[in-house]
Amino acid sequence: MVAEIAFLARGGGAVKALRGFRKGHHVVPDAVTPATSAFLARLCAEELAAEAETLFQQARTALDYKRKDLSLQVTAPTAVLTARDFTLELTFALDEGDPARYVTRTSLQGLRPGEVIRGEAFNGLFAGRFTEIAFALRKGVAVEAVIDAVEGLGEESALRVDYPSDYRECVLTVPEVAAAVRCTGAALEVVFPRGASPAELMAAFAAVRDAFGISRVLSGLIR
Repeated sequence: MVAEIAFLARGGGAVKALRGFRKGHHVVPDAVTPATSAFLARLCAEELAAEAETLFQQARTALDYKRKDLSLQVTAPTAVLTARDFTLELTFALDEGDPARYVTRTSLQGLRPGEVIRGEAFNGLFAGRFTEIAFALRKGVAVEAVIDAVEGLGEESALRVDYPSDYRECVLTVPEVAAAVRCTGAALEVVFPRGASPAELMAAFAAVRDAFGISRVLSGLIR
């Protein structure tokens, strides 16, 4: 059972390209530690504040929000835009695999039911921004059970599954569907090849949901 849905976007770049980095004065991190993470927070403060302010103004204008409908809190390396109809969080972090680079994560969640989030203005505001839908699972699921469910469907099934030897996660693919579904046990993450609006991603996800309908275990994940 799904507990929460979030739309995600990821990005990144070189630490030395951040506006706060001073060549000849600063040193590019070579490990992820509390100290280097705090260093990144200082370096990214200008970019974070500028992007967050842009999002604030765009949301205020596109959705005709009043002062009480929208607030922004920026505490590097994270900014949180809290709106009447949603919450948007933007975070900078060092890349665990390459600390000389940073990664960004934008999360749209806490969507309130209503016409706003289904409307053209809302989806136009976030057009082309998100590439993933993350479904937090209320009770979690054993990754092995998902693998067994797909493999138990037999050769006639269009679903395929790949996984590492420790079963920490698995990735399901559906032929002719441009998305990969990653199951971590705690969440399902549906990853698309290009950025889109929330409405476009949900429409594309419908094909994945239909494919899951052939298995009780799989269909139970996204009810």
